[in-house]
Amino acid sequence: MTALKRIFEFYINSSIHVALAVISLVAITVLEYGLQLSTAFWFFVFFGVITAYNFVKYAPIAGLHHRSLASSLKAIQVFSFICFGALVYFGLQLRLKTLLVTCFFGAMTILYAIPILKKKSLRTVKGLKIFVVAAVWAGVTVMVPFIQAEISWTADVWITFVQRFFLVIVLTIPFEIRDLPYDASMLGTLPQTLGITGTNTMVAVLAGIGFIIEGFKDELYLPYSLSLLFICLQASFAVFFAKREQSKYYASFWVEALPILWLVVFFLLHHFLP
Repeated sequence: MTALKRIFEFYINSSIHVALAVISLVAITVLEYGLQLSTAFWFFVFFGVITAYNFVKYAPIAGLHHRSLASSLKAIQVFSFICFGALVYFGLQLRLKTLLVTCFFGAMTILYAIPILKKKSLRTVKGLKIFVVAAVWAGVTVMVPFIQAEISWTADVWITFVQRFFLVIVLTIPFEIRDLPYDASMLGTLPQTLGITGTNTMVAVLAGIGFIIEGFKDELYLPYSLSLLFICLQASFAVFFAKREQSKYYASFWVEALPILWLVVFFLLHHFLP
């Protein structure tokens, strides 16, 4: 394995890529509403995502997908420990209310990964898995920035929250399609329940609703609306082309890169459209 490939695999397996995706969604919220956030907040979210995702992925109950990573697991564990230290450091610089709400989403993450109630985790509760992930992502990328900025929620912000919730569901489905051969039938994932065709239909409905409700906002911002249409289409295409036997990095790199692409498109429209 070449050095460049090892670096790339560490980038993916250590959750740096997914952390950048989450940061991109936070940045989209900030751009849409003109929020002012401290540098500490950005680092707090970045290191928090890495810590949380590595905890979920590499917990003993995480499953079969990561056994091949045993040789590099120690490096990821050390990296995660360093990220946790950074998380605590930057967290001490934030508002107490921000930390309390973030702890709530952190608790959801722990309950997602570890079987506590009747030896079940939230991940193993039938049909719940994808909605837990969407709620955490939407909460961290929409709710938490507003709490830290001490700005009250409006109806427009609630619409953005719902849009983000739907979009994360759509972006998570390629992973569920990939995991069809591995997931127990008791999980009741959307591809298991609806089939591939039914799932594609539901994705089109969710993406369509997510874009349509943009029209119910009191203040429409054209660069955001256009970039939202773009990402809804791209996310739908990503699900449509997702297969059980997909390439190694289809979901873990290309699909997770879509929020980053969304930020780039929104940023360009934000600066070049009147």
